Amino acid sequence: MQNISSYKDLVVWKKSIDLATLTYKLTDKFPREEIYGISSQLKRAAVSVASNIAEGSIRGSKKDFCHFLRIASGSIAELQTQIEICKHLPFGEKLDYNEIDGLSVEINKMIHGLINKLKS
Repeated sequence: MQNISSYKDLVVWKKSIDLATLTYKLTDKFPREEIYGISSQLKRAAVSVASNIAEGSIRGSKKDFCHFLRIASGSIAELQTQIEICKHLPFGEKLDYNEIDGLSVEINKMIHGLINKLKS
C-alpha cells in the first residue's frame, strides 16, 4: 500500500467528498417539508462516510482504521437504503439517482479493497 501523508491523499476520501456534495445537491430538489426528514438523514449518512474515513486514518493503527472504514461502509448502506426510499416517494420518483448510485457502489468497493489491503 502506498504511503499517505494525510487522509486527503486517499482517492476514496476524495470520492466520498464528491458523494456528500452530490447528496446535498440532490436533497436541494426535495420539498421544503423534508428538510428535517429524509433529507437530513441522507446528508448525515453521506457526511459520515468521508468523516469516518478521515478519523480512521489518523487513529494510528490498522485495526482502528479498518473499524472506521467498516463504519463508513455502513453509512453507505444507510445512504443507499434512503435513496431507494426516495425513489418510491412522490417527490423523488422523477429525480436522477444514477450518479449517486454509481458513486456509492464504487466507494463501497474501494473501502472493502482498502480493508483487505490493511488486513494483509
